[in-house]
Amino acid sequence: MKKILTIVCCLIATLAVGAQDFESAADAVKNMGVGWNLGNTLDANNQSAGQTDPAKDSFWGQAGLDSENCWGQPTTKPGLLKMMKEAGFGAVRVPITWYNHMDASGKVDAAWMARVRQVVDYVLDQGMYCLINVHHDTGADDSGKSYHWIKADGAVYAATKARFEYLWRQISTEFRDFGQQLLFEGYNEMVDGKSTWNEPANKTDGYKAVNDYARSFVSAVRSTGGNNTQRNLVVNTYAASNSPAAMAALELPEQAGHMAFQIHSYPDWQSESHARQLVDNLVSNISSGLMSKGAPVIVGEYSTYSVWPERDWYDVNRQVALYAMDYFVRQTKAAGIATFYWMGLSDGANRSLPVFSQADLAETITKAYHGADFEGKYPSVGDLQLEYHVEYTGPWQELNLYSGAPVKLTDYKGLRLELKERPAAGALQIKVYGEGSRETGYPLSANASTTVYFESAKTGGSVARVTLQTMAGTAEATVVKAALIKADGSETPTAVSVFWGCTLTQNAVTPTGISDARKSLPVAAVYNLRGLPAPKPSKGIYIQNGRKIAVR
Repeated sequence: MKKILTIVCCLIATLAVGAQDFESAADAVKNMGVGWNLGNTLDANNQSAGQTDPAKDSFWGQAGLDSENCWGQPTTKPGLLKMMKEAGFGAVRVPITWYNHMDASGKVDAAWMARVRQVVDYVLDQGMYCLINVHHDTGADDSGKSYHWIKADGAVYAATKARFEYLWRQISTEFRDFGQQLLFEGYNEMVDGKSTWNEPANKTDGYKAVNDYARSFVSAVRSTGGNNTQRNLVVNTYAASNSPAAMAALELPEQAGHMAFQIHSYPDWQSESHARQLVDNLVSNISSGLMSKGAPVIVGEYSTYSVWPERDWYDVNRQVALYAMDYFVRQTKAAGIATFYWMGLSDGANRSLPVFSQADLAETITKAYHGADFEGKYPSVGDLQLEYHVEYTGPWQELNLYSGAPVKLTDYKGLRLELKERPAAGALQIKVYGEGSRETGYPLSANASTTVYFESAKTGGSVARVTLQTMAGTAEATVVKAALIKADGSETPTAVSVFWGCTLTQNAVTPTGISDARKSLPVAAVYNLRGLPAPKPSKGIYIQNGRKIAVR
């Protein structure tokens, strides 16, 4: 008996020593550095027509691995995470939506779980921290449709508790042996059944449901044993809101040590002084509302984009945007708060190359954290020579040669297009969209280079869009260059993107030390910058086919 007791005591001592191997949540938050969200990727999802009711078996498991691309992002490759590391990022949040990869019994598809594990490995292999979650299983519904099965609602919690805990036991079992640089986040922006943002309509019921889900999450993870007994876990406020009421209502689901809180922040920056005020207020509220409870805090999403009114300050006033990001990162670092930029920085086809879409913004963020002397790498499209291969599967499909803010004819007189090979006569045309509903087509002859001059009689005083359109049947072409011609004859290169119906392949053709890459992107619906579907977008900035579009 004495021998058995000795063995048991040794095992307990061994487990206790092992538990000490994981750093505390406070140390993890400190050691993360500055982070980024791999958004609109593993979290992307489409609700099929008539398949929007979680009460029906047909709601579950609608998607395959191609769901990673359904919001216009390419399949994630290791090079993208290597680029983020070399730029100075120390952590990546990987948002994941699960319902479309779970069967009606709650079992996660093995291929999907393997893909999630692969992406996690991409992050960890770079020595970065990785945060995975349950993402668009939560969120606000639209048009009365119940897209999301996790709600800050007592009745919904009672009905989904078993499925939610089963999901987290599966995730936890898959990653049980992973080390301390992998963290779990229980849920994303959980709102009530009325899709109320910021604070629940029924505060007593809504806040209690969030805390109940948080306890279920922690209990499910801890029950799987192994490294999960000490893994650092993250729980969010109601709707990931940073309101004082939402922060005050969130409880620690277990004693402090390996728990962290998370909120999100999308303010309307307005000006440099206004940005300072907003950041100072946020940091103060986080300190008094959450950190005072004994756990560190993560701002899991923030950006130059403001949710209401919808605008991206990077496009509206870049000086204010960069100032706000610099001040935000420096102040949160000083307060011991970790931050994860939401999705931008590298977006759409640029992730395949990989290059930054907003290299100056990435540099601002990492230098704000590491210091002005930090030497990161920030490759951009301008460092590459690109070709764009477009395939048309039917008549009248269009490729954007220019899209964005309307350009005045007093400033720009035309557009020059260079193709790699001469097109078949009559196969393609350049289509110019003028003011109002004015549209003019210019059929291409069998020349590789074509210049179209804008005509005020046909367009009015400005041009809003120029496309390369197929005229009949199938066709394909490779665009070497598209450029607007200024009034003085100089040229401004434009960004080529899908308008509708065609498939675009972007190819880096110049050796630059960055691997050549090709990636076909699907024709996607429109989503706002939080990754939410926007079937009828109002005025603002949105994502379509992995690129920002402005609706005016």
